Amino acid sequence: MDLTYTDEEEEFRARLREWLGGVLPALGPKPSPGDWPGRRAYDTGWQRRLYDAGYGDVHWGASPTTRLIFLEETEKAGAPYVGANFVGLLHAGPTIAAEGTAEQRARWLTPILSGQEVWCQGFSEPEAGSDLAALRTRARRDGDAYVISGSKIWTSHAEVADWCELLVRTDSAAPKHRGISWLAMPMDAPGITVRPLRTLAGSTEFAEMFLDEVRVPAGNRVGAENDGWRVTMVTLSFERGTAFVGEVVACRRVLGELAAHARKSGRWDDAVLRRELALLAAEFSGLWRLTQWNVSEAQVSGGVPGVGGSVFKLRYSHARQRLYDVAARVLGGAGALDTGQEWTLDRLSSLSYTIAAGTSQIQRNIVAERILGLPKGGK
Repeated sequence: MDLTYTDEEEEFRARLREWLGGVLPALGPKPSPGDWPGRRAYDTGWQRRLYDAGYGDVHWGASPTTRLIFLEETEKAGAPYVGANFVGLLHAGPTIAAEGTAEQRARWLTPILSGQEVWCQGFSEPEAGSDLAALRTRARRDGDAYVISGSKIWTSHAEVADWCELLVRTDSAAPKHRGISWLAMPMDAPGITVRPLRTLAGSTEFAEMFLDEVRVPAGNRVGAENDGWRVTMVTLSFERGTAFVGEVVACRRVLGELAAHARKSGRWDDAVLRRELALLAAEFSGLWRLTQWNVSEAQVSGGVPGVGGSVFKLRYSHARQRLYDVAARVLGGAGALDTGQEWTLDRLSSLSYTIAAGTSQIQRNIVAERILGLPKGGK
């Protein structure tokens, strides 16, 4: 597969670079990490600028190489990433584009791309753990609506979201993977209670959500009733296969900054440290190539990433942890403090990457069974 860029794509890069150079100086400072209404306004405002300039659809409407160029250039320029609407732009939006009806695509995709509406994810539950199919939130059909009761946890950005991609059990008698449906739930519906959760870093981007007889129109179901597990696999394919693309670029930038700091501070004389930085450089270079392949393969297969996303997610989550472990050695205690709160949040958040979007154990199972063809249960 040819992963080089054409003249036309390089022209796109040049135009984008010029546009970023003109718009970013006027953007203003980011809100504080704990100001979620402010961060929503900042993130959606940036998305609106992208949309008005013709860059709003790069996350799923552009060619693979165009998207990769966009992510390279915006990260290098220090532009904002998807932020508070990462669920809408990277998970729900691509899922609706792939699985939704024409009416659903017309209703939800433009508001996501233009920054008008923010989504959160209602998948995980307190008693389900990594076994997502064990969810117990129930939805009973009542005329042209579902009536939903249950609870969700680790609901990203629920406190500022307009919509929730929600998994519910619509057939309690069916096997656990078959009685599930994927719904788009309006977050202003009566019966929804959101309680923010404070993380180790002190942030509150996650919440627990309680649903008490919440009515959701049946027309908000994406896919057939009880076919939600298959639709969920589409969502998770985007989450694992393409949603971390921009972060790989960011990690490569951080790695370059660490190498420069090591040279400046005298730590470059440590041969062990140089070797670790070199190994990380090779790792992230390989991950970037794997990212290019995953994004290109997704385009060939109709836009949905394949199981190669699990390979990427497994390697990336551990590489990111190693990166920030090495960064702590390069910067030292005082250096880490000098870099400010954002550095601290990045290092602490790296600990969660082996859990988020499916634990490393789950990814190893997927690789073993679906790529290597190994039998289940050690048989």
